[in-house]
Amino acid sequence: MTSPRPLTFSRNVFLPLTTVCRNRCDYCCFRTPVQEGCIMPPGEVLRTLECGASLGCTEALFTFGEKPELEPGFTGRMQGAGYPDILHYCHAMCSAAIDLGILPHTNAGILSREEMAFLKEVNASMGLMLETTALVPAHRRSPGKDPGVRIRMIEEAGQLRIPFTTGILVGIGETMGDREESLSLIRDLHRRYGHIQEVIVQNFCPKEGTPMAGAPVPETDEFCVTISMARDILPDDVAVQIAPNLADARELVPCGVDDLGGISPLTIDYVNPEHPWPQIESLVSIAGKRGLRERLCIYPQYIEEGWYPPRIEALIRRLEQQIRERSL
Repeated sequence: MTSPRPLTFSRNVFLPLTTVCRNRCDYCCFRTPVQEGCIMPPGEVLRTLECGASLGCTEALFTFGEKPELEPGFTGRMQGAGYPDILHYCHAMCSAAIDLGILPHTNAGILSREEMAFLKEVNASMGLMLETTALVPAHRRSPGKDPGVRIRMIEEAGQLRIPFTTGILVGIGETMGDREESLSLIRDLHRRYGHIQEVIVQNFCPKEGTPMAGAPVPETDEFCVTISMARDILPDDVAVQIAPNLADARELVPCGVDDLGGISPLTIDYVNPEHPWPQIESLVSIAGKRGLRERLCIYPQYIEEGWYPPRIEALIRRLEQQIRERSL
């Protein structure tokens, strides 16, 4: 019997470039209307990157609401900040992150094949949560949450050889059968393209002021069964990830968890601001006898296969060495 692999995590900074979004999910408190301050200013992005680099962060998680230009007034705000659209702003900030010594990972909602190819130039990895293959009421006002649209983007990411993160959201109205179907679909896409490096199994957390504020949350036992199912369905080279700020990682790790995702010593979880990150030092205790290993936002197999833009090769090698020295 082989020993379980060490529990992994990445050290990151979280950069929400805008909170404007065309979707209106019933459980979300991240989205805001177009208003003053709806775009994270370039100066703030650069200061966060610089501070993150000084703290040893290796990943810059760039995220923003889906297709914000579809919201009236946003394009004017974006142009006022000096960029034609959010994709060019994201590209520029990813480039700045590379120059400052941090690998970009972008999760921007639905993107076209051409838009993904554009951002691939300056990203080590990218992501999009599948959430569920089911048609649930929580997504009734969110065209970007159509399962077919999301599946198509994940498939196109594979065709573009982008190291990819996806996942399911547990407790938004789907059934256990829906979860099995979602995980099986992710497995099949990975078998075809080999690009899924990690799958997040994320528990729904109610947010005050949202339509689902009073909805029940998944019980620990139910969540554990879902994690175990993910580990059983997914290939061994795909990590099962949970967010340790949203659930009791100490109880859930034995259910089949491989990874604790990005943990920031600097920035909050802007999607779940009421849930602070655990201290990085506490992850050692959570990992227990399995041990804890820091990783980059691009997994080793994709580094070996060269699935990254040439521009970031030297940075990848430098950060690999930085992590090795920290583990000594």
